[in-house]
Amino acid sequence: MTAFWADRRVLVTGGAGFLGSFLTERLRREAPAALLAPKKNELNLLDVAGVRAYLNTHRPNLVLHAAAVVGGIGANRLHPGRFFFENAAMGIHLIEEARLAGVEKFVCLGTICAYPKFAPVPFREEDLWNGYPEETNAPYGLAKKSLLVQLQAYRQEYGFNGIFLLPVNLYGPRDNFDLQTSHVIPAMIRKFIEARDRRDDTVTLWGDGTPTREFLYVEDAARGVVAAAAGYNEADPVNLGRGEEISIRHLAENIAALVGFQGQIAWDTSKPNGQPRRKLSVDRAARKFGFRAETTLDEGLRRTVEWFLENRRGFVSLQHADA
Repeated sequence: MTAFWADRRVLVTGGAGFLGSFLTERLRREAPAALLAPKKNELNLLDVAGVRAYLNTHRPNLVLHAAAVVGGIGANRLHPGRFFFENAAMGIHLIEEARLAGVEKFVCLGTICAYPKFAPVPFREEDLWNGYPEETNAPYGLAKKSLLVQLQAYRQEYGFNGIFLLPVNLYGPRDNFDLQTSHVIPAMIRKFIEARDRRDDTVTLWGDGTPTREFLYVEDAARGVVAAAAGYNEADPVNLGRGEEISIRHLAENIAALVGFQGQIAWDTSKPNGQPRRKLSVDRAARKFGFRAETTLDEGLRRTVEWFLENRRGFVSLQHADA
């Protein structure tokens, strides 16, 4: 690993965002020749000329593309057009300009939302194209999946070394706790803590609680991305996850108990459940570059709750992973 990173000039897009901040921290341990993590005002990925100028000026030879416009079910329902266009455009421009600039390797972060709504469980990479994604997340998932097509096409025509990773739902410290745009774990943590502090009798959550989800602690995800960057060079996409699932109902009960909320949990069945089940096959990542998740869900939730309690007064929402 050390030898690989010694001459790498690494660009991390979204380096100030949730996953990106942990990626940059992990990369600093590897001591690359240069580590570039520009903020949006330094590198706007929707500005093609700006992307070209940045690459030509800073000359990275490895790009980790973690920037995205993201959110939970509510945000995806409100902004399907924006989520499709900006995620697709940022990646398409960056991949093309990276190819033209002579970047040696491109690591693209996809999403579990790219999988078909009724993919067989556990989700295997071979099933990625066997159906349409869950409707509320489809524009985002398809935007990201289009980048896999681009990378595979560029590998075939230009010999461009681009790899595509499919992380499962991430969580952890520094997550987005804005209730309008957050994902399920930070939303639950905030709702239960605030309800506990107000001594509310009930917390209402979306759906009926029956869907299952798999979660990957953000530091594990960063470790997996860095391992893939150093050790994987093939066209096939690779899942990053734990290979375990939990129902939303049981997740809610666990978080409520963890934060000390003793009231009732009500389920608003007028709101969508999202995809029925999510659980990844994680064999390919273990086989190809030795990645296995280390942090249990219980431990990860504890660390996330502690971080939120320490930081909630000064909390600033990370609505954009490229902020």
